[in-house]
Amino acid sequence: MELMEQMTSQPVSAAAAGTWTLGDLTVNRIGFGAMRLTGSAAFHQGTRSDRGRAIGTLRRAVELGVNHIDTAAFYFSRLRSANELINSALAPYGDDLVIATKVGPARDADGEWDSPARPGQLRGQVEENLRQLGRDHLDLVNLRLMGQDSVSEHFGALAELRDAGLVRHLGISAARPEHLAQVLEIAPVVCVQNRYGIDAREGDEMLRACAERGIAFVPFFSIAGEGREAGAVRAEHDQVHAVARAHGVSPAQVRLAWILGQGAHVLAIPGTGDPDHLVDNVAAGALRLTAEEHRLLDSIGRRPS
Repeated sequence: MELMEQMTSQPVSAAAAGTWTLGDLTVNRIGFGAMRLTGSAAFHQGTRSDRGRAIGTLRRAVELGVNHIDTAAFYFSRLRSANELINSALAPYGDDLVIATKVGPARDADGEWDSPARPGQLRGQVEENLRQLGRDHLDLVNLRLMGQDSVSEHFGALAELRDAGLVRHLGISAARPEHLAQVLEIAPVVCVQNRYGIDAREGDEMLRACAERGIAFVPFFSIAGEGREAGAVRAEHDQVHAVARAHGVSPAQVRLAWILGQGAHVLAIPGTGDPDHLVDNVAAGALRLTAEEHRLLDSIGRRPS
C-alpha cells in the first residue's frame, strides 16, 4: 500500500520511472500519447469532448514531469486535432520537451483513410506537422508502416529531411525486425513503436532486437490491449487484478509497470483525456513489481506448449 499512500499525499513525478536517451534527447520513461485527446478512443470517429479539459490534461502532464509526447497530424476528429491542442497548451515549448510524431498514413478532410503516402509525399506530411505544432523542426519522426515489405525508399526520403534539418531523429512504427535491419543501413534509428503489452506479446523479437542495439522500444496500446483504438473491450485478467490488489493500485498501473519492467530501453506512452487517469498512469513509474509478480503476469501472454 506504500505507493497508494504516496499518491494520496503528493502525485508521483514521471521522473520516478527513470530516463532514456533518444539520440541526444533525454526523456523520462513515462510519456504521454496524444491520440485520445481528439475526442474519443476511436479517434477517427470523433465524439463531443471538452477542449479545455484536453488542454488542461496536457499542461498537467508537463507539470508531472512528462517530457515525451507522442502525436501525429492524422490524430484528428471532427472536433479536435491533437497537434493543435498540443500547440495551444504547451507553446512556447520547454527546452526539455520532446515531441514525437508519425508520418506515412494519410486521411482526407472527412477523416477517411486514404492510400499511404508515397516517398515523395512524406515531406508534405512533415511540413504539416511542423505547421500544426508551430515548430521549425521536429524532434522525432516515426515512419508508420502500413504492411509493406520494403521501406527503404520511404525511410530514405525521411533521412534526406533529417539531413536538411527539418527532422532531428528518426524511428519506425508497426515494424518487423527485417524492417529495422533495412532502415539501419540508411540512417540511425532512435526508437521503434510497436503494439505490445501483457496480452500482446508478438513483439518480443523486436523488444530484444532493440535492446541489443540500444534503441528505445515504445509500445502502444499497452493498457487497451485487444481493444486498441477502442480502449479496453474485455474483462481484465485475474492475474492483473491480483497484483493490483496487492499494491493497492489500478490494473492500468500494473500493465504499465510490467511494460517498464521489460527493459531499461522500454518507454511507455499511455494516453488519456482524463486528468485523474493521467496522474494514475504517471504513478506507474514508481511501481516496482516483484520477480514473482512478473512471472505471474508473464503467464498471461505465454502460449500453451
